[in-house]
Amino acid sequence: MTTSERIEDRAKRTTLWYDLVLDDERPLPEYLRERVPYHAKSQQVPVHRYTSREWHLLEREHLWRKVWQMACREEHIPEVGSYVLYDIAGDSYLIVRTRERIKAYVNACLHRGRALKDYDGRCSEFRCSFHGFTWRLDGTLRHTPAPAEFPEIEADRDAWHLPEAKVGVWGGFVFINPDPDAEPLEDFLGTMPEHFARWDFEHRYLQAHVAKKIRCNWKIAQEAFDEGLHLGATHPQSAPYVGDANAAVDVYGNYARQISPSGTPIEDLPVDATETDILKRMLDVREGEDLPIPFSQRSTARDAMARAGRERWRQALGDEADDISDAELVDHWNYIVFPNFHPWGGYNRIIYRFRPNGDRHDESIFEVMFLTPYRGEKPPTAEVTHLDFEDSWTKAPELQTLGLVMEQDTFNMEAVQRGLETTRRPYVIASTAQEGILTWRHDLLSTWVADQSGGMLS
Repeated sequence: MTTSERIEDRAKRTTLWYDLVLDDERPLPEYLRERVPYHAKSQQVPVHRYTSREWHLLEREHLWRKVWQMACREEHIPEVGSYVLYDIAGDSYLIVRTRERIKAYVNACLHRGRALKDYDGRCSEFRCSFHGFTWRLDGTLRHTPAPAEFPEIEADRDAWHLPEAKVGVWGGFVFINPDPDAEPLEDFLGTMPEHFARWDFEHRYLQAHVAKKIRCNWKIAQEAFDEGLHLGATHPQSAPYVGDANAAVDVYGNYARQISPSGTPIEDLPVDATETDILKRMLDVREGEDLPIPFSQRSTARDAMARAGRERWRQALGDEADDISDAELVDHWNYIVFPNFHPWGGYNRIIYRFRPNGDRHDESIFEVMFLTPYRGEKPPTAEVTHLDFEDSWTKAPELQTLGLVMEQDTFNMEAVQRGLETTRRPYVIASTAQEGILTWRHDLLSTWVADQSGGMLS
């Protein structure tokens, strides 16, 4: 490596993403390069937010029963009567397509409380399997057994409408909010749809969907994907070609983003890396093997990967691929919608969702999905692959090489839960910049949960 190459390598490691993209062959739209820094109220996060049953119950009352949350895709309920169950922190909802619109109901019979449905499916009515109480798809009461024995119901049948949650749709995703006084979804999302307009999530299909149970709090699982600072230790194979300390971190209100740049090493990589070295690592090329894509010494790894990615996406997008910037093709655009939804931006397919496992504060369900563009007839929607606690991500081959990355991430999660349950410190500490997504979420949790609980727990 020449002296000039070494200087360029070291400079790239500390050049923030917002400036790094200025050297790309195909520039990024300026509004997507906007920098919106976040200044946390505190770098300290109380440990009890991960370990306390009491805090979990406060989240159930003040967060999950009040906030907009992604429940499913529209393609999960394609026909009138199609419905899915959405379970969150001990609550259960039925998301159903009626003739007029998509609706969401509390999944409980109003007679003796049995869950109306146990599995996803399609129906013409909601009939309780216990005694036969029946509701129409629009939520109105259709049938009461032995009506003479229920004078209270018969006196005002309209009052026995199934309780509803509010419903909103964005990008083909169906969101619900159990709070009848909640602001519209459009107001909650703010400007995020403007960012995603050029990525057209409405015309994609669910190519893969994997849900894995993990023995840790849902926030521990999610926070493994809030920052790139862990790359060198957790994903050493990517250290030569994915930046960490030079990532973008932007907060816009109820959504935020963290963008890790490709084609640049982590800041403290102990060896020098040429552009050829970086490209070989990005493509997993072994020693002595030829590069599978064209590469000129006058070019950069970012340039070469962007050109290759553009041709790959051309199969789905046609000539529209020529309008895609390099950064949208090669960088890791991790958007986060509070509290638990990660739709990746750019021309990535990845979607994450994190939930408590049932009503457990120390277990979670981590879901990985691929949302893929298509041309012509829409391909079938992927069925969910369920992985239990001990199952490896490699049992879901539909995730391809991402499954191996997930193995590395989940390796830490249960160990973090164990550590937090034994630590003597009352709080953990987050960095001022790279872990800004983590502190942003906890600042919002303070507003949604701690402040609304009357100071029961901070």
